[in-house]
Amino acid sequence: MNYSKTTRQKYFAIGLLLLAISGAYLISSSQTRERMIGKMKAEPATAEVVKVDVDLVTFDALVLQKNTARVVGDLTKDDFVLFEDNVKQQLTHFSQDSLPLSVLLLIDRGGCLDPFGTEVRAAALDAVSRLKPVDEVAVMTYHDTTRLVQRFTRNRTAIAEAVSRVEEHDERANHCLNRAFYDAADYMIKASNPTGRRVIVVITGVTRNFDCRDAPSGKAAMQAVFESGSVVCGVIPKTPDQKVENGMMTWATRIGSLAHTPTLSIDKLAEETGGEVLEDKPERLDSTFNTLVNHLRTRYSLAFISTNKKRDGSLRKLRVEVASNAEKTKGKLVVKTRRSYVAPKS
Repeated sequence: MNYSKTTRQKYFAIGLLLLAISGAYLISSSQTRERMIGKMKAEPATAEVVKVDVDLVTFDALVLQKNTARVVGDLTKDDFVLFEDNVKQQLTHFSQDSLPLSVLLLIDRGGCLDPFGTEVRAAALDAVSRLKPVDEVAVMTYHDTTRLVQRFTRNRTAIAEAVSRVEEHDERANHCLNRAFYDAADYMIKASNPTGRRVIVVITGVTRNFDCRDAPSGKAAMQAVFESGSVVCGVIPKTPDQKVENGMMTWATRIGSLAHTPTLSIDKLAEETGGEVLEDKPERLDSTFNTLVNHLRTRYSLAFISTNKKRDGSLRKLRVEVASNAEKTKGKLVVKTRRSYVAPKS
């Protein structure tokens, strides 16, 4: 059915208002099912942090100029200062753009609007073509359920074919972010590249939603993402109708949070994992995708061995700063990286 812009906006407002009201009556903790992508199974975790199984702690960092958001890609190991629980650490490994990427395109196919139109498809394919031949890409779609369209591959022809056969948008379906990120993280464990070089790129018009029932909770989904070692990035095709729908969902979930109704936010996931959410008009998303690929390529890969030798499974906070000498020449800088990890446990 084709509705006028005013009519669609009215339906968005009415529908989302009802969703906000009903949200208070939803089960506050969604049922948890087994993670299943193909033959993979795993039990959901409980701590909202990244776990590592070895003493070497690895992570990626993106450095931007605060005022211009331009990438700073010419720093050295000595330009970084690392703290674990406020105790200074020594970086033992440092590189940039030397390790391959594992990129999962996570494409929204639910809700009132279709964020993956012709222009966005073309922009996504152009961005994939700019990755290195050694980088692997997978394609997954979601609404009420998830579907793995293409497993990780370095075959660009296979990726193009996968993008072309992404299923049609379903207006009757929901944006089940909790299920989508849980399953995406579950599959990311199969990535061949190391922690910090795994990236989930979600293409959607809605960045917040209530947890869908009969699926892992948003809390479990965030934990799964953290444990997979993935960085979350978002690409938002920005239109007037999209702003209405996303704005109403943002408002509705905030109202629902007053009743402790569980929700999931892509912006929060990106912030916690050191990723970013970029948006622009569909016809300009080719530039946005290219910006994202450039940022992924210029992330620094860092690693250290903690001075805290206790293998106690404790939560440890990370803080990465840029040395004052670097900021004197490059101006105020912002470091995007993950914020914590769980120590190994004997």
